[in-house]
Amino acid sequence: MLANPDPQRPVVLVVDDDPASLGMLCDTLEGEGYSVLVARDGDAALERLELVAPDAILLDAVMPGLSGFDTCRLIKANPVLAHIPVIFMTGLSETPHVLEGFACGGVDYVVKPLRAQELVARLHTHTRNARITRLAREAVDVAGFGVVLVDDLGRVAWRSPQAALWLQTVDGTTADGRLSDSVNAALGGDSDQVRLTLAGVQLTVRNMGRVGMGETMLLLEQRSASAAAPFQLENAALTPRETEVLSWLAKGKTNRDIGDILGMSHRTVNKHLEHIFEKLGVETRAAAAALATRHLL
Repeated sequence: MLANPDPQRPVVLVVDDDPASLGMLCDTLEGEGYSVLVARDGDAALERLELVAPDAILLDAVMPGLSGFDTCRLIKANPVLAHIPVIFMTGLSETPHVLEGFACGGVDYVVKPLRAQELVARLHTHTRNARITRLAREAVDVAGFGVVLVDDLGRVAWRSPQAALWLQTVDGTTADGRLSDSVNAALGGDSDQVRLTLAGVQLTVRNMGRVGMGETMLLLEQRSASAAAPFQLENAALTPRETEVLSWLAKGKTNRDIGDILGMSHRTVNKHLEHIFEKLGVETRAAAAALATRHLL
């Protein structure tokens, strides 16, 4: 496994128990400009995903232990990882297997023996589309709001990253992915909004009405229950741009992610972080993120 992927290269996780396939894929993908992480089975893949979120996953369907289909289901059940495109690569070519691959969350299905250039072309397309979609979703959060789409059964169909974090903070969803009873009150009652408070944090959930595909849009905003001051650390004298960088850092974003979101190079992000660390009197990203998180909460 590559320990420290280059932040300027897209990262792909290859999951396959066949050493020959792994070797061929690693050589091909690295030659195409990807940083490659590898795992020999589903459990190892999930362990890798606890440390890094790749831009795409190439996943064998048939492996010892956890199957590729079950591995994909677990990935898609995790809100932090659900956006990552999963491309199946397998010798199983029968229609039921292909249908299962898509049903469990895969975006594409490539049958072995692999044709390297075709696989790379598919990977390029899905990686680019996933990044565009991710940036569009995260841009929703820049204005300080979160967005949730809910279907007619009360299940969360989509949520922006910030909305997912806030709902988790106030137990706004149940274990099966449905909205909690307190949040559902905003949908069925006379009021178009409901306020939830936990540990001094107030979350306002506003019903914005029906949108396409039979779904309802909820707009979320979080404020301190005592005082809803804008994000600005006292005595730090951060510039507005530094404040934006620190806010995204506190949300766990990498330098590459922050650069993509704010439209700057990773070197510019590094320079902003140097100034932020100096002004906050800290030396590490973790310390800066901890200070920012305490202020936000």
